[in-house]
Amino acid sequence: MVPRVGSGLAPGAAGLGYHVDVPYTPAPLEPGPRTPSASGSGGGEAAVRPYEVMVIFDVGLEDGDINASLDRITSLVRDRGGNPGRAERWGRRTFAYELKHRSEGYYVLIEFTAEPTVVAELDRMLTLEDIVLRHKVIRQPDKQSGRALRAEAKKRQTAARKAARAKAAAS
Repeated sequence: MVPRVGSGLAPGAAGLGYHVDVPYTPAPLEPGPRTPSASGSGGGEAAVRPYEVMVIFDVGLEDGDINASLDRITSLVRDRGGNPGRAERWGRRTFAYELKHRSEGYYVLIEFTAEPTVVAELDRMLTLEDIVLRHKVIRQPDKQSGRALRAEAKKRQTAARKAARAKAAAS
């Protein structure tokens, strides 16, 4: 039998004629771990995961300012034990709607692997940067580290096609 809590009527439902059964479940005495470890053994070590961050800079900036900001991002990841990957510059793009009274931005995609605490610090740093119009950090699946794997597979396919053409031309 499930014990009932309260009067059996939903709040504000007096006289509406429906009954609400609310099962009683006691709260756990001690909270469990909030973040899973990398090995799942409960050892307490933090998980290193692959991430991508898209950063949109103000187009009025010089290349030196953008490079300095990218250096700060990669040094933050590296200093906190992460592994910064490549930075893919997408260049100047027009927005679908205005951001901070601007209609264009300079897009940069950065790949890295790090612990979740590093990502929180990076998110805080990018929020405080005046030259960053907007940013978004996305965690990649553990088995696929994003664009780097796809680019590598594409290079292998292209090289295989070129080798097949060269072999066909030689015969």
